[in-house]
Amino acid sequence: MYKSALIKLSGEALSGGDSILDGEILRKIAAQIKKCVNDGINIAVVIGAGNIWRGARQNKISVERVKADHMGMLGTLINCIGMQDYLEKEGVEASVLSAVPVEQFCETYSQEKARRYMNEGRVVLLACGVGYPFFSTDTGMMLRAAELNVDIVLSARAVDGVYDKDPNRYPDAVKYDRLGYDTMLENNLQVMDQTAAALGRDNKIKVLLFSLADPDNIHRVMCGESIGTVIE
Repeated sequence: MYKSALIKLSGEALSGGDSILDGEILRKIAAQIKKCVNDGINIAVVIGAGNIWRGARQNKISVERVKADHMGMLGTLINCIGMQDYLEKEGVEASVLSAVPVEQFCETYSQEKARRYMNEGRVVLLACGVGYPFFSTDTGMMLRAAELNVDIVLSARAVDGVYDKDPNRYPDAVKYDRLGYDTMLENNLQVMDQTAAALGRDNKIKVLLFSLADPDNIHRVMCGESIGTVIE
């Protein structure tokens, strides 16, 4: 179905709920990404940091916003290095590229380098967001998707799609199969922040939001199965 994709993984999805990182979940995700690479799909990955740090909301700790965002960026780097290791254990070449120079740990991001690695069949793990505070991981996801000109963004989360209201609170919540950016913004659906949504709309980025409860969904989506909600 697609020749290139950016996969967004939430940090919480990697934790299994009981620890910072769950090795079995990392292994399963790495195995699914390997299937995509073996199918000839160029892959980039963005990972959130909610399993490690959730900014100023972390356990009522009061940290100034810029410092809190810096801490979140470092959390994404930890997750990317962990995912890199599990990909390499699966025999997949993977490189971590950070928006913030951290030469001791990984290479620094550039659009040209990321595109070259992806075309070589190497999985590119994009760490530290856009390198600046006040930008969410979703905004970083959309910016990198536009820079790398991927065919689709796969947003793997704890929910199985987009609903008109919170399905955990309202049993009559209706799930969208397809959704336009304008509708999402007009109805204030809490799928991503407005900056990320505007980037997606203006650059015509197709996003498929689905559940990572079953990691096999990553490869199923890439094979064209109808899972989750398409935003375009």
